[in-house]
Amino acid sequence: MITDDKRIRIITGHYGSGKTEFAVNYTIKLSQNNRKVAIADLDIVNVYFRSREKKKELEAAGITVISSSIEGDGLDVPAVSAAMTMPARERSFDYIVDLGGNDVGTMVLGRLKPILNPAEVDFFMVVNTYRPSTSTPEGVIEQMEMLEYSSGLKVTGFINNTNLIRETNAQCLLDGDEVLREVTKRTGVPVRYVSYVEELMTEEVPLGLAGELFPMKFYMRKTWM
Repeated sequence: MITDDKRIRIITGHYGSGKTEFAVNYTIKLSQNNRKVAIADLDIVNVYFRSREKKKELEAAGITVISSSIEGDGLDVPAVSAAMTMPARERSFDYIVDLGGNDVGTMVLGRLKPILNPAEVDFFMVVNTYRPSTSTPEGVIEQMEMLEYSSGLKVTGFINNTNLIRETNAQCLLDGDEVLREVTKRTGVPVRYVSYVEELMTEEVPLGLAGELFPMKFYMRKTWM
């Protein structure tokens, strides 16, 4: 269960992984479990799908949102608010960090990392095995090692978010499962969740997948996309 994960969850993944959609869904689910929740948008890489775009909706749900230090719906400024350290220090918070999935994004952690207690941190890597860089076990491991090197953190779990957006079906989850099981075998890093958008899954979700099932809603993607 998400309430059993460590207090600080850093969620990363490369472009097209569905990382921010997962992070926002995760944050909302956690807030529904009577938790005091904050989410920080540290994605300075992907200018299209950012959790700060949903700031008002998240705040209406009682979630503390930390994004750019310059406010404004139309702004896209790679400035990170000094407030991002507050939920890391305040143990009353469950803290989700939406982190850009390449060297530039993970370097942003430099400001936060000195105050992180490794015993309190889960570092989740969201994977869509239909993306070229993570389509094979070797590719996933290579990307994982790059993220670990640039962030100075160890990945503690994978999120199987293999999808074709609105064409996603049960086979997508099976394909992702096959790749990530092999990655787990080689690295020892488990699949923590299998995420999918509930409204798109017209078939039964396959049984026996590695990881806990994590049904989602579309929060970040426009209806026409």
